[in-house]
Amino acid sequence: MRGTHNNNTEGLYRVTSCIDFFAFSSLSLLLFFTFFTYFGSSHHVFFSSSPWSWTPSSSSSFFSLFSSFRCPPPPPLMNPKMAMYPTFSNVKMQRAVANLVEELNEKSIISRRGDKKMERIEAGLSKARASIKDAILKSRYSPPLAQDTDYVPRGDIYRDAFVFQRSYMVMEKMFKIYVYEEGEAPLFHYGPSKDIYSTEGIFLGLIESNTHFRTYDADEAHVYFLPFSVVMILQHLFDPITRDKGVLERVVGDYVRIVSTKYPYWNRSLGADHFMLSCHDWGPRATWYEHHLYFTSMRVLCNANTSEFFNPRKDVSFPEINLRTGDLTGLTSGSSNRTILAFFAGRLHGRIRPVLFQHWKDKDNDVKVYEKLPENSPLSYKEMMERSKYCLCPSGYEVASPRVVEAIYAECVPVLISEDYVLPFSDVLDWDKFSIKVSVRELPELKRILMGIGDDEYKSLHRGVKQVQRHFVVNDPPKRYDVFHMMIHSLWLRRLNLRINA
Repeated sequence: MRGTHNNNTEGLYRVTSCIDFFAFSSLSLLLFFTFFTYFGSSHHVFFSSSPWSWTPSSSSSFFSLFSSFRCPPPPPLMNPKMAMYPTFSNVKMQRAVANLVEELNEKSIISRRGDKKMERIEAGLSKARASIKDAILKSRYSPPLAQDTDYVPRGDIYRDAFVFQRSYMVMEKMFKIYVYEEGEAPLFHYGPSKDIYSTEGIFLGLIESNTHFRTYDADEAHVYFLPFSVVMILQHLFDPITRDKGVLERVVGDYVRIVSTKYPYWNRSLGADHFMLSCHDWGPRATWYEHHLYFTSMRVLCNANTSEFFNPRKDVSFPEINLRTGDLTGLTSGSSNRTILAFFAGRLHGRIRPVLFQHWKDKDNDVKVYEKLPENSPLSYKEMMERSKYCLCPSGYEVASPRVVEAIYAECVPVLISEDYVLPFSDVLDWDKFSIKVSVRELPELKRILMGIGDDEYKSLHRGVKQVQRHFVVNDPPKRYDVFHMMIHSLWLRRLNLRINA
């Protein structure tokens, strides 16, 4: 591993600036009340979902924007004086949070010397916030969208197309990412490029090879990327017999100690402007061992499960994409001949799929549910999706399912059957315009629900699926508004949600 590991931790959190976390209160609360005062509750608010509506209120209705499955438990209580940190009922987790808050307070008192470089970064971000705020206020009057030769966001699939375009264009103009160069493959700077965890490796590579957003000048960066791969750590170091999960603690913890000792950037924000990316089920677990990474840093996760303390105010929900061969050509397809009402084929695991199988496996000619596609089936798995109006997307062991993106690729309306799942890019996209949500308790009525959707509504949903495809397609090199850029935009929003006062 490149870089020197300093075992002396006294200087590990040497701080030369004061950090101020806030729930973007000066802007987000203003925008919230502005919209509901002047525009009415029926207006589609771009920031009505994460991250800018996450406020220190235990009565927040945030999660209702993502799920009609059931009334999920409220998010962890927020400390009004330290909105970044929630209050947990778990004693161990709350002790870690309390220690972090105490550490932050101590460091705020230790030094208040200005960091001119950080002041310049924050000044630029303040202008960006003002520009986006201006777009939000002007969106009331439906101003014309800026002309763009590549793509102009329009339609109901967006919470607010005008605000999204403004934010996206400001991001393209100024957002910079620094990638730490410490570490060597295969544990760092490398990941899988095919199968279920393919997006972890592909996007790690795309970030590193990107010439637009990546900067080699750490002082001009807005966020800092920790380029470890959870998949590769487990593949190379995890013993399936002893099942010692401590390998994650040792590798991730050592890496954070190295970069925080060698560079000043982690310490000045306690990791708040740093991010990691993982599509492995154990992605969240990998961050727990380094508590600042878990509670403070941005985590780009496929397993975006709020019951496991995924925090939409700072964390990014990333779509799980199963690239079986790693080939990026011909990902999308479609058919006008959709004679199957609903389709699912997949293994029986998790808590939700047994309920689906109990009611529908091999029991209906219109709702085709299989554990494995019959060998004598005249259609392949992909062809079954292309012939179906609705594709069932039940959670398995974890909340995310690659079938959501597979359905979008096949122009099949996704039927989301999940709990506590923060859907990808919900800051921007209105999932109700191109998907159906069915709760577990409604599964016995699944056919009736789908049959009850009229032709006009189905056609509208289908149009939405076709339009939203571009935001989920993987390209190498990336293309504007594709899934890579949507992920970068999600990071951009969360960086706007943070202010570091030098």
